[in-house]
Formats: sequence, C-alpha cells, structure tokens
Amino acid sequence: MCSIMAYCSDDYDLQKFKKGFERTISRGPDDCRIVDTGNGLLGFRRLSIMGLTPSGMQPFELDGSYVVCNGELYGFEVMREELREKGYAFASDSDCEIILPMYREYGTDMFAMLDAEFACVLYDGQTGEYIAARDPVGIRPLYYGYDEKGMILFASEPKNLVELAQSIMPFPPGHYYKDGKFHRYADPSEVDTVSHDDPETASMMIRDKLIEGVKKRLVSDSKVGFLLSGGLDSSLVCAIAARECEQPIRTYAIGMREDAIDLKYAREVADFIGADHTEVYMTPDEVISTLEALIELLGTYDITTIRASMGMYLVCKAIHETSDIRVILTGEISDELFGYKYTDFAPSAEAFQQEAAKRIREIHMYDVLRADRCISVNSLEARVPFGDLDFVKYVMSLDPEIKLNTYGKGKYLLRHAFEGLDYLPEDILWREKAAFSDAVGHSMVDYLKEYAESCYSDEEFESRCAMYGYARPFTKESLLYREIFEKYYPGQAEMVVDFWMPNREWEGCDVDDPSARVLANYGASGV
Repeated sequence: MCSIMAYCSDDYDLQKFKKGFERTISRGPDDCRIVDTGNGLLGFRRLSIMGLTPSGMQPFELDGSYVVCNGELYGFEVMREELREKGYAFASDSDCEIILPMYREYGTDMFAMLDAEFACVLYDGQTGEYIAARDPVGIRPLYYGYDEKGMILFASEPKNLVELAQSIMPFPPGHYYKDGKFHRYADPSEVDTVSHDDPETASMMIRDKLIEGVKKRLVSDSKVGFLLSGGLDSSLVCAIAARECEQPIRTYAIGMREDAIDLKYAREVADFIGADHTEVYMTPDEVISTLEALIELLGTYDITTIRASMGMYLVCKAIHETSDIRVILTGEISDELFGYKYTDFAPSAEAFQQEAAKRIREIHMYDVLRADRCISVNSLEARVPFGDLDFVKYVMSLDPEIKLNTYGKGKYLLRHAFEGLDYLPEDILWREKAAFSDAVGHSMVDYLKEYAESCYSDEEFESRCAMYGYARPFTKESLLYREIFEKYYPGQAEMVVDFWMPNREWEGCDVDDPSARVLANYGASGV
C-alpha cells in the first residue's frame, strides 16, 4: 500500500503540496520522492511490498514521461517479458515498472488489459498531459479535486487535498482521466452475457476462481497475514491460503471481551486449518476514545462503515505494533456478490441483480474504503481475493435466479462450492452470517449509540440535523459522526453517495438502522 499525489499544473505551491502529502505518511513510510515533471508535480510514498530494493522506488521515468502507481499488477511477469522482446529494459523487480512501456505500446487501452488492483497517475512527456486511472472495483483509492484556478489534482486520500482543492470527489472506478474527461474502460457490475450455468457448475467455477484469486494474492516479497472473523468469507480465504502455504498462516481476530460473537468461531477455524492465531480484545473506553481519530482516517460519516471499521482498525493496529507482517488478506466484497441478510427480501431475481450491481458500483465508498483505510493507516497493504476481476465478473454474470436465497441459507452457491471438501468445519461453512460490526460484540454498537445519545438533547438533535441539506443525519449516532466528519472534511459530504442502508423499498427492509440485527431474519446470526 503506497500513497500517490499529483498537481497537474506548473503553477503550484510546493510547500502546500508537501503538507498535504505528509498526511498519508503511514501509507508509505519507507521512502518518499516528489518530482517536477516540468508541468506539475508527482509524489510517491513507498510501502515496500514487491521489488524491495531502491530500484523499485517511484516515480518511474521513461524518456521524460513519469508514473506513480499504488497497485498490485498480478501476473505482470508475462507482460514484462513481452515488453522486453519489444526492446524495453527494466531496472527493478517492481510490477509497476511495466506501466510506462505498456502505455507507450498500447496507450489508454492498457488499462483494460491489467489484472490489477491499482490507482495511478501518468505524465506523458511527449504530449505534456496527465492521465490517471483506477481499477474497476476501486480497491485502491484515488480522489480528485480542482484548485481555485480550475487545475486538477489527484491523491490517494481526500485528506491530501483538503487545503488544495475546492471540492473533493472519489475517482470513479473503472475509468481513466484524459483530455479533461473521465472515460469508462470497465464496469464489472454490468453483464453483457448472462451465464446459465446450473448451480452445480456455478459452484465448481466459484470454487476454482476463488482459489485462484487467493493464490495470486499470496505472492509477496513481504510477510503476509490474514484477518479471520470466523464468518464464512474470511474463513474461506484463510482455509484456501492454508492449503497453499508451506508454513502455518498467521491469522488475527478481534472482539469485545464480554460478548464477542465471532472470536470462538475464528478460533475454531484457526485450529482446524492449523493457523498461528492471535486474538485481540477491545474495551468500551477504547471504542469511544478511538472514534474521532477513526472518522478522520476514514473520511466518511457513514454509520455502517464507521461501526465496522472500529474492530478492523484496532486489530490492524495490533498487527502493525506486534508483528513484521506487511500484507493483509481480507474477505470483503463477498456480500455484494452473493447477498446480505436483507437481500433475502428481494422481491425478484431482477431486483436482486440490480441491488448487487449497485453495491459493486458503490463499494469503493463503503467496505472497500473501510478495508483500505484501516489497513493502510497501519502501514499495511490490503488484498481482497473476492474482488478478483475474473471472480467478480463471473458471479455477476450468473443468472440471478440461482443466486436468490431459495435454499434456506444465504450465499448457498459459495457454501456449496466448498461443501464436503474439508476446507472448513461444516458448522462454520453453514453458520448464519453476523455482520462484522455486530460480530465483534453487540455491546460495541450499543456503546456507540449510548455515547451519541449523551451528546445531544432531543432539541439539539433536531436543530443540528436541519443544518445539513445533503445526506441529512437521521439518528443521534449519525449526527455525531457527521459533525466529526465536517471538522476534518468541511463541506465535502458528497464524497459519499448516501448512507449505506438496506433497500428501503423492499418489504421488511424499511428500517432506521443499517445493522442486520434489526431485520426479521437475523435469527441465529447473533449467536
């Protein structure tokens, strides 16, 4: 995980640029370099993951062109050999060094050729223009804004741009920026051809593609660790990795001391797969005292994102402070593809598919943002196997009729894909889903709600909520989060499209809290 920043004009204030860039030192603590392209600035902060020698330091340069990239380019060795045959030389083992030669050969068509999680900004020395791009799911962060003179800036996080840009927005995933416009090159939420594979075939394909997605994300020149909640998604990632690694994998779980739901399940999984397992505990005081710093690092006011980030941030903090791990694999993006508890209420297969597409398009503002910030602020790199492009495209292409929960168990295809193969204990494979913010302990969310209640009288709540025209807070908890957000990101609420909530238009989903706990079908998820 690295930090990149660009000021796409030769009329810049270097000290302001440096000040903004310093706000994400944790993303790249190993080295820093800012270059003047002759037409603006490119900055790079390095967290060494691949190609650990100094030769892997960015920006990379080729005949007066420069690039900075925060990314992992999977299978880059094949493309590097093809480029060598075309006469290009490489000075490092870094995957990102292939970007400039690829651009020279293929132009902006190159972005659709990448199997990658990436965000990059490229300066074309021949034309004097800047080009930026982001991966199709938006796993790697990128933001943009315009200064008072209308010149565009790019950065890994909005905090880099707060004092430089008038309005800050997330760079749209699956797009590249060129000639002053955003051009879409990929949209994994859009299905061109529906796959009519039967459930058995679909499950086999899901298994094979997920295994491949995990395997490619184990390749690292730095130590790799795993977040293990004891839920289906993270448990499958860990189980697959345990089979692929020669040494026991290192897993980490977190929970409240008094009522963590998932710690016991995480321990069961870790014992089953032979992992080197660590448990981390949170306290009520820690939850409240961490809240403001958490919202600042996240750059969001969304209730679900903040709740779910608390445990992830604190467990990653413990990993950073007590281990030599640099890369973390997580279980994000499974829910968006296979369904949440609330999608059991989908009125039709078409509605289920539309909801999945919406969630995939927006996930860069929610769960993916959470994973990126909580992990990167602790100088770690996040890798997301369920976000593998081939995997996402296949699951999205499946006939939604077979993805509906008509089996009496959510995520049936994913569970069935690993049934009877001894990857996980059967009780783990088939246990009900508990949302991460609840699974670390119901008391954590209760403490946050109680704290918010203590901050405002009913009259104060009503008057302060009325101050916001966009994404107006609707509970005291949401107001508390919004006010903290505005302290650090004043006037930038439109960076988030809306509050993450179940689809209120569906029967059974018109609720005032995003937790699955409030749904009628939560059932055994809470035990």
